[in-house]
Amino acid sequence: MKEMNMENNVSVMEFILMGLTDQPELQLPLFFLFFINNVVTVVGNLSLIYLICLNLHLHTPMYFFLFNLSFIDLCYSFVCTPKLLMGFVLERNIISFTGCMIQLFFFCFFVNSECYVLTAMAYDRYVAICQPLLYMAIMSPRTCSLLIFGSYMMGFAGAMLHTGCMIRLIFCDSNIINHYMCDIFPLLQLSCSSIYLNELVSSVVVGTVIIISSLIIFISYALILFNISHVSSARGSSKAISTCGSHIITVGLFYGSGVLTYVRPSSAGSVGQGKFFSVCYTSVVPMLNPLIYSLRNKDVKLALKRALKRNTS
Repeated sequence: MKEMNMENNVSVMEFILMGLTDQPELQLPLFFLFFINNVVTVVGNLSLIYLICLNLHLHTPMYFFLFNLSFIDLCYSFVCTPKLLMGFVLERNIISFTGCMIQLFFFCFFVNSECYVLTAMAYDRYVAICQPLLYMAIMSPRTCSLLIFGSYMMGFAGAMLHTGCMIRLIFCDSNIINHYMCDIFPLLQLSCSSIYLNELVSSVVVGTVIIISSLIIFISYALILFNISHVSSARGSSKAISTCGSHIITVGLFYGSGVLTYVRPSSAGSVGQGKFFSVCYTSVVPMLNPLIYSLRNKDVKLALKRALKRNTS
């Protein structure tokens, strides 16, 4: 009995990721689908970063935030996708305990950071539309740098809290994670120690992110709509709406898939639904963001044409 108790108190040193699906006939098609998705994500975000860096007319606050958004989306592809792809081709997709905690840290870091960067972008659009004469004074390089620094610091703090609380847990019941990556709630289901502190930290961190970002985004766009309604020129109104359209689409996709992943009733099919919706903000949204901002943005399209002419000549 003593030997059995000692064995039960030994925490696991590695985990097995079950992956996105356990249906063999879907493994190969999904591998190629997500491989193409990853290539498009990397090429799209690198291209946007390249265009913003090399074109002086894109060195504005709006594109500074877009640069950081593309950087975060690019990092997503290296944090989540490799293990997702390996799950389609390996019989046992194993990740060490250390590797799992590292993946969890960077996942939380980039998710939280993207939330705050999107919030900063909403504030930037508010200043550009509602305070156009003071735009360059308010959104100075120092202010933009502080907003981005604050976004990354808040993301870092949230990731440290999540990961620190996860490391203290003991995993001795099972080492099979019903997910394609090391996410918070699938890991908590495997713990044989108290997870009260983890749930409290998750509620506080997620609640803080949602309340702060949602409140600022909502107020920013409420003031933008109020300002647009008082613009007599139809051309001015359409221009204001077009500059916000890409950001609204990005916010809707990112927050919508996030809410559907983590704010849902617990049921038998909730785990599978959670994996499906998490694919949206870890794979689909990072791939779509460069397309959304390039297809709907005249400045980006102009920079792309110049870059293509420069390369061909």
